[in-house]
Amino acid sequence: MQILIVEDEKKLVNVLRRGLLEEHYAVDIAYDGEDALEKIAVNEYDCIILDLMIPKVDGMTVLKKVRQTNTATPVIILTAKTSFEDKIEGLDQGADDYITKPFSFSELTARIRALLRRGNKSDPPVLSIDNLTLNPATRMVKRANTAIMLTSREFALLEYFLRNQNKVLTETNILEHVWDFNYEGLSNVVATYVKYLRKKLKVSQSCREIIHTMRGAGYVCKL
Repeated sequence: MQILIVEDEKKLVNVLRRGLLEEHYAVDIAYDGEDALEKIAVNEYDCIILDLMIPKVDGMTVLKKVRQTNTATPVIILTAKTSFEDKIEGLDQGADDYITKPFSFSELTARIRALLRRGNKSDPPVLSIDNLTLNPATRMVKRANTAIMLTSREFALLEYFLRNQNKVLTETNILEHVWDFNYEGLSNVVATYVKYLRKKLKVSQSCREIIHTMRGAGYVCKL
């Protein structure tokens, strides 16, 4: 799941980014409102964490512009503005949640999970295909009742596939949601991790392939 952090305090950004990466999210950063709007225009984010007091374009204006064209993406305001009036305005302008600084990181991640569950009511609590199950809450993956140990990146990749079954996902789609906007590593990283996943998911010879390569297009998760 891909999250955009819009915040100009670099020390706080580093803490948030590190913590969210450890929670298996892909993270993009915008240090001002202008950059945030540019990123939002070209990327499909699963959640936006938005400070109100940011340079160039203030956070409330960013929120208003987002809600003019996008009513679905969850937005969490994370700000030092603590007045009752500020909270009312933020929620009235379309924010899904309002958290004031200082804050608990565990509370922030709990609220992110709650918003993502609310925004995907059709998603079952346990994702599955064939005899494979993935539990996002417990981070448990099983196939034919056999537990499968995955790295955090492999888990994120499998979860993305399972949430988008029967859809062709390009390498760009996968990089943006499982890695992040600024990834500059190996060019074949997606193919490499798909190979890792396929090997780990083959717990027996009778297991059917569930991740298929669509030559020239990308990958699709299906039976």
